[in-house]
Amino acid sequence: MTDPTLPSVPSVTSTKDTQVSMRLPGELKARIETYAVMTGRSKSHVAMEALTDYLDWRLPQVVDLKQAIAAADRGEFASDGEVQAVLGRYASPRPA
Repeated sequence: MTDPTLPSVPSVTSTKDTQVSMRLPGELKARIETYAVMTGRSKSHVAMEALTDYLDWRLPQVVDLKQAIAAADRGEFASDGEVQAVLGRYASPRPA
């Protein structure tokens, strides 16, 4: 079900890469560079892979949260089992 109050994700019609510029803390930049050297990948590849993994995890989570808030606003509530199932889908892959 699509919620009209949620922003849509633009579809990509071109396979041409685009350039993005951003400021990073020096320590994060150093970590990217270290990982790139260790894996033989470019810094751009490392950043692209990290952002892809992060957004693949976060975007569906935010959509689900917004839909859950809308349902709660309508007075619809999940059972304890349903809540645990959703929380289990979003367990962080990063160590605690």
